Amino acid sequence: MTELSKTGAAVGEPTGTSPAPTSFLEVRDLRVHFPTDDGLVKSVDGLSFQLEKGQTLGIVGESGSGKSVTSLGIMGLHTAGQYGKRKARISGEIWLDGTELLTADPDHVRKLRGRNMAMIFQDPLSALHPYYTIGQQIVEAYRVHHDVDKKTARRRAVEMLDRVGIPQPDKRVDSYPHEFSGGMRQRAMIAMSLVNNPELLIADEPTTALDVTVQAQILDLIRDLQKEFGSAVVIITHDLGVVAELADNILVMYGGRCIERGPAEKVFYEPRHPYTWGLLGSMPRLDREQQDRLIPVKGSPPSLINVPSGCAFHPRCPYADLPKDNATRTVRPELELTEAGSRHWAACHLTTEQRERIWTEEIAPKL
Repeated sequence: MTELSKTGAAVGEPTGTSPAPTSFLEVRDLRVHFPTDDGLVKSVDGLSFQLEKGQTLGIVGESGSGKSVTSLGIMGLHTAGQYGKRKARISGEIWLDGTELLTADPDHVRKLRGRNMAMIFQDPLSALHPYYTIGQQIVEAYRVHHDVDKKTARRRAVEMLDRVGIPQPDKRVDSYPHEFSGGMRQRAMIAMSLVNNPELLIADEPTTALDVTVQAQILDLIRDLQKEFGSAVVIITHDLGVVAELADNILVMYGGRCIERGPAEKVFYEPRHPYTWGLLGSMPRLDREQQDRLIPVKGSPPSLINVPSGCAFHPRCPYADLPKDNATRTVRPELELTEAGSRHWAACHLTTEQRERIWTEEIAPKL
């Protein structure tokens, strides 16, 4: 029997006039708004991107830019809870391997979560249950999607802990989360996320609060496991060094919107948005001698209740006065190709010539 969503359409079939997806993961015009007493918080306000299996997308931006809200939206975790007495308002489309998740039945999405898509949460200590052992939690995650006995599931848990580099996995499987170090808890979270061989893995700040040597080990682990399982990976971070290590493509978010996206080498070596220039200027470099102090992005991220008119970045942009007719303050720029035939997009009122000149003469020499 064909499974139906709440809209009455068959689960996984395009609704209305929306064209069929062409990528494994396809997000179209995603909007996630939260009603509050102070106003409507537009955490994500029209985000679109695509991702293929075996590829890694890095989503970067300051805190409050909408990165984590995007990941929770893909996982279908906003509709599960309430914010006070008000639910999140979600619109757009999220296609995963031909299934549209926002209109799908919640029970169907729940079956996909953990099996077809999984998430490594930002803080493993709060994401793991303190009253159950690491092994019990991995066993439960496995048995939800597989009809196996506890003994078989336990063997699978030990196997996954060994695969992610936990020493003595047959013994540590019976440890509680507080008995693990920060790096080991993160490895345990990765083991739990990958126990069902998901096709999509979302890693939300997977190296936060870890020392640099453990960070490198975690990134190597994610890369190796991606090669083994062939998963599509979305890595969400404010650390450009992390995405430089892992990502094939980069999406830069600001004020709940994408302001630049494209292949990693393009975004790193030929960025075309002043905000991306600011992020690169505030990142320490170890591959060359640092001549000057790091250059912070001046000002603070915008309120998502009162996002500035025009380009949301204009109050902090040193080049806001260059475009004619005060466009940066009155007209919101849309994503446009930086050059014909490229896969590099930017949303900026500066002309192509202005951006190339500023990058070549003013920004790049300081990085």
